Amino acid sequence: WLTSDNMHHQWLLLAACFWVIFMFMVASKFITLTFKDPDGYGAKQEALILTAVTKVEEVHVPEEKHWPEDFQPTGKSFSGNLIRQPLVHMERLELLRNVCRDAALRDLSHTAVSKFVLDRIFVCDKHKILFCQTPKVGNTQWKKVLIVLNGAFSSIEDIPENIVHDHEKNGLPRLSSFSDSEIKKRLNLYFKFFIVRDPFERLISAFKDKFVHNPRFEPWYRHEIAPGIIRKYRKNRTETKGLQFEDFVRYLGDPNHRWLDVQFGDHIIHWVTYVELCAPCEITYSVIGHHETLEDDAPYILKAAGIDHLVSYPTIPPGITVYNRTKVERYFSGISKRDIRRLYARFEGDFKLFGYREPDFLLN
Repeated sequence: WLTSDNMHHQWLLLAACFWVIFMFMVASKFITLTFKDPDGYGAKQEALILTAVTKVEEVHVPEEKHWPEDFQPTGKSFSGNLIRQPLVHMERLELLRNVCRDAALRDLSHTAVSKFVLDRIFVCDKHKILFCQTPKVGNTQWKKVLIVLNGAFSSIEDIPENIVHDHEKNGLPRLSSFSDSEIKKRLNLYFKFFIVRDPFERLISAFKDKFVHNPRFEPWYRHEIAPGIIRKYRKNRTETKGLQFEDFVRYLGDPNHRWLDVQFGDHIIHWVTYVELCAPCEITYSVIGHHETLEDDAPYILKAAGIDHLVSYPTIPPGITVYNRTKVERYFSGISKRDIRRLYARFEGDFKLFGYREPDFLLN
């Protein structure tokens, strides 16, 4: 009886040992997959994103272990809420493609890939990156990143502020400077991205920066563009104060705004639509970042482009990217619903393409 009991205990001990070994093997496999070395990720990123986006409908409530292998979160680059970034960006690209296919929005979502668009796209040949500039969403910092990558300066801190926007000195070529065949090659092969923010908040930022504060001393906004808008759109001609936001909104919402746009030239880039700037339905972008989530999006973009080991996005001051609903409502509070609706009608493509909802004060 004692011998039988001892054998029973030995078998239990042996089974327990096998169970521990089995669990150790499973854990080792999981660790290997989760902390896989991400080197070489950037070179494949565009193809991976496009492949994954076409299958986004199949993804329901994904767990980390169900993501594509190259999207596995790594201890090096992802932490906290960054772990869900691949899915977020796949959803953004899928939304973009769906809206691009919407025939009812075609006039608001499609534009020709003209010289105006190609002038907005900056090139980093060394790392095969294209960046479309969308002013008033933190583009200065991204230009600094590309300037360093192109080798003009060794670090972001070394770049003088007056050089960043001097395109003859900053070492950032525009896509328009290449031949047609070279342009097509780069559009087909390079990693491409741009940044968006709430369209109405961006317009407020443009108005404040160019017509109120004007910190870079660009006098043509106050002394040439503002008077042109006032002459055509101010209702009370006896007022002598400078351009008001109400005047600006009337100009932007006028279906015949292009008459003034031609006179203003490339200065309109600070308030034209994302569609007009970057042609998102004609150019297949790899990533679209959002200003409101830039703290998460910036590291993801660097990793997706394969440059996170070479450069970091400059520190973002706390709260600067948060959508300020109160500010937006305050700026639009004294403007007629008719003028706001006309403005929204022009920027509706931007709202729909990038998942921004129609403002509440338009629904009341």
